[in-house]
Formats: sequence, structure tokens, C-alpha cells
Amino acid sequence: MESQLGRERLFSFEFFPPKTPEGVEKLRATRKQLAQLNPAFFSVTYGAGGSTREGTLSTVLEIRRDGHAAAPHLSCIASTRENLREVIAQYKENAIRHIVALRGDLPSGMAMSGEFRYASELVRFIREETGDWFHIEVACYPEYHPQARKPGQDLAAFKAKIDAGANAAITQYFYNADSYFHFVDEAEALGINVPIVPGIMPINNFSQLARFSDACGAEIPRWMRLKLEGFGDDSASIKAFGLDVVTDLCDRLLEAGAPGLHFYTLNQAGPTSTIWQRLGL
Repeated sequence: MESQLGRERLFSFEFFPPKTPEGVEKLRATRKQLAQLNPAFFSVTYGAGGSTREGTLSTVLEIRRDGHAAAPHLSCIASTRENLREVIAQYKENAIRHIVALRGDLPSGMAMSGEFRYASELVRFIREETGDWFHIEVACYPEYHPQARKPGQDLAAFKAKIDAGANAAITQYFYNADSYFHFVDEAEALGINVPIVPGIMPINNFSQLARFSDACGAEIPRWMRLKLEGFGDDSASIKAFGLDVVTDLCDRLLEAGAPGLHFYTLNQAGPTSTIWQRLGL
């Protein structure tokens, strides 16, 4: 993890575009609270197949109007070149300089994957269209992508994204710090020398977390799963335990020289703020 040391640490918070007027108000309140922590940027997700395209842009522009840096996510699966060219041009017209480029998920019930199959193709396309206008973040998977047949194949896919022109990476969330350290060492051995920022998922609701984790291949260690299951419906104990575990994890990562933290907030301020305070950031 040598090359991760000595970099300026970057902290960022991720939101999803709200779908209802109540959701919009709730996110405004969340953002106001988290903005006090002075993150390097906020990022805003992009629904399967571009389903939240307008919501992503309007949320990013609103964050910017409030004086904060914001990065839209852009996913390429189920999209055409023309379609993506339009979105990228729209971001550029709005002077957005930072993008999180992802493969993304297929909308449910859809078999067609569009003109792009991999995030590396999207990164290359953004570079061909806009040169070095954008700072491009990509995703990586310390516990390996659920669709990768072998760890080596997953690392090669990550390297392809960096070789295509990505500047930095944000990991899928994980609860085992060693998987991150091991992944960073393996990436560096392949000559990957960009910041690899750990993605952090606060624990607020166990059934939701279990559902997410099963879908995205993030492992909930057995001892944690059993403990969380043991709390049943006692949400106060789940939250207290979650805060301890995740604060500990963040502490360990930062101690060992991780280049920052990226919080998957799920549009809630409370858990992230509390972890932040406990870390003394």
C-alpha cells in the first residue's frame, strides 16, 4: 500500500436521486448536514439503464448551486453511443468536470446490453469524446466482482479501466479490511498507481444490508451476520453495533494509509455524521 501513502486524503459522500417531492426535501436536509463536514465532493448515482438520468443531473446541479463539488455517476450498459454522447455533452455544457464511470446494471427484465459491455469501454469513450476534460473515477471490488470467474480476471478488468484513462477508483463496500489491503497490493503489483478509495456502507438496517450484499457480492463476515441476526428487531442495538464496527473499520483503513473514504449514505446523514465525529475528522 506504499503508493497510497502521502496523498491528500479525500472524503466524499454518495446520494441517489430522489423520486418524490418528500425525497427531494429529505435529501436537501441530509446534504445540508453533511456539507458541514466539508467533503471533497458529493456523488450522485445513475439508475439502471439511465433511468434516473434527469434526476442525476438536476441533483448534481442543485448541489453545485449550493457551492459544493459534485460528480454524477454514468453507467453504460443498455445505452447507445449516441445516448451517452448526449449525456456527456450535457455534463460538459454545465461545466461538470468530474464523473464516476461505471458499467451499471441492466434494467430488470431486459436482455439487451446496448453498445458497451464494460466500464473500460465507457472510460475510453469519454476520453475520445472529451480528452482530459473530466476527472474520471471508476469502481473496483476488493472481494471481486460477483460476475468475475477468477480474481485475476477481475484485476485485469480493473487495470483495463485505468489504462483506458481513469484517474482514481472507489471500492465496493466491504467489512473485512484485509480484503482491501490485499487488493491494493495486488493492484500495485500490476502497476496500478491511482488512489483506491475504500467505499464505506454504514449499517442501519440489517435486512436491507443483507439484500444489498447478496446482490453485489459484498461479504458480511459470519460473526457480524450472526450478531446482527441475533438482535432481531432491536434497531437501536443494530445501529449501535453497526457504528462500532464501521468506525473501527474506517479507523484501521485510515491508520494504514487509505487515501480517503467514500460513504454510501443512502440519503441519510445520521450514521455517516456519527462515524465522522467518532473518527475525529
